[in-house]
Amino acid sequence: MGKVAHSIDGACEAAEVGRTSIFEAIRAGELKAHKLGRRTIILDEDLRGWLASLPLVSGAA
Repeated sequence: MGKVAHSIDGACEAAEVGRTSIFEAIRAGELKAHKLGRRTIILDEDLRGWLASLPLVSGAA
């Protein structure tokens, strides 16, 4: 079984994007984040959904 949730840094590593991209997506309402005490976590299914919602590259098969 893979990870169920990621920290911000873990989400960045899993998605191969920077912290700014993650925080901008959260602020824009494109990526759901949850608070667990003082920690911010992102569910794996939400991270995958956000990545899948990104625009396709022109000419991609």
